[in-house]
Amino acid sequence: MTTSDTLRAALVERLTENGTLTDAAWTEAATAVPRELFAGSYFVPIEGSTPTGYRTVHPADPGWLEGVYTDQTLITQLDGRTSPEDAGDQPVTGAPSSSSTLPSLVLDMWQRLGADAGHRVLEVGTGTGYSTALGAHRLGDRNITSIEYDPLVAARAASALRAAGYAPRLLTGDGLGGDPEGGPFDRLIATCSVRYLPTAWLRQVKPGGRILVTLSGWSYANALALLDVTGPGEATGRFLPGYTSFMIARPHDRPPRPTLALLPGEERASRIDPAQLDTWTGSWVAQLAAPSAERMGSGGNQILSDVATGSQARTVPDPEGGWTVVQRGPLRLWDRVETAIEAWQGAGEPHQDAFGITVSAAGQRVWLGTADGPGWDLPI
Repeated sequence: MTTSDTLRAALVERLTENGTLTDAAWTEAATAVPRELFAGSYFVPIEGSTPTGYRTVHPADPGWLEGVYTDQTLITQLDGRTSPEDAGDQPVTGAPSSSSTLPSLVLDMWQRLGADAGHRVLEVGTGTGYSTALGAHRLGDRNITSIEYDPLVAARAASALRAAGYAPRLLTGDGLGGDPEGGPFDRLIATCSVRYLPTAWLRQVKPGGRILVTLSGWSYANALALLDVTGPGEATGRFLPGYTSFMIARPHDRPPRPTLALLPGEERASRIDPAQLDTWTGSWVAQLAAPSAERMGSGGNQILSDVATGSQARTVPDPEGGWTVVQRGPLRLWDRVETAIEAWQGAGEPHQDAFGITVSAAGQRVWLGTADGPGWDLPI
């Protein structure tokens, strides 16, 4: 065995032992697909740097292959334009915009999707092509269609897939529009997050099919949902256990804004501890309540800034205990967040797997507990 084969076998063994890999067919795919062909050079964070800086690890560098076969996400682009090749050996800063997701998450999602022999799958977000290769190996080239938004990323993925011996249907463009010429599909898997389910997906996946996607928003809280398509444009599903996050689809990302100026407003005492918004599910519940707001700050000092209306809310700790909230603008952001957090607290602060989602012609609604429980409309 080559060093690559040995490292790949060791990774598969670890993922089997920790319970990630439970399906023999996906175990075989993970054993067969060489992740190094899809990685190339990648960024790793520089410890202790503020703002976060990144250094590049090249294929010729010591430890490169070991990094490829570590269960970690490999960052392959910053700010939608800077590749590791562009950076060379110089430290760089930026926001990750493309990556090779950690293998445990990719394989877990493929297994949760429930794609089986003969199923036709639409993958939104080709990225490096590693996930696409796994799908093509398991289901066959002719059953996989993958769409990538970024032309440069798409070209690299196509080259890597050819080198690995796979030839799925590859498209470059806005994956939120799906592939109307290639449907209908039995399954759809998204490796980017969205603010709401695109109508095109709901019409291109046949009734009885499934959609696996991460719901996010402008505060970048995330939750993974598995939906069953019940009819054209209709679906229902539940959110899944665990902690899954993906970069938001670029057409769904928040628009740029000028530097935020904190302005005076109406003051009152907060009924909730603002630090609830720092928890995984608490931040997501707050985002459901204020979907066009960006969240900043932490602990007792939270800031919400509504991108659409300019409304603001911020909290500050009181010297004697408790917190004061200051709000201004047409939306009382903290009022909405407070009510949502209190509903979640009243249910015992459950994880996201206590929530579900219903999609119909009337809208898209996330609910807590049961479909007639507390709920919030997604910002279509």
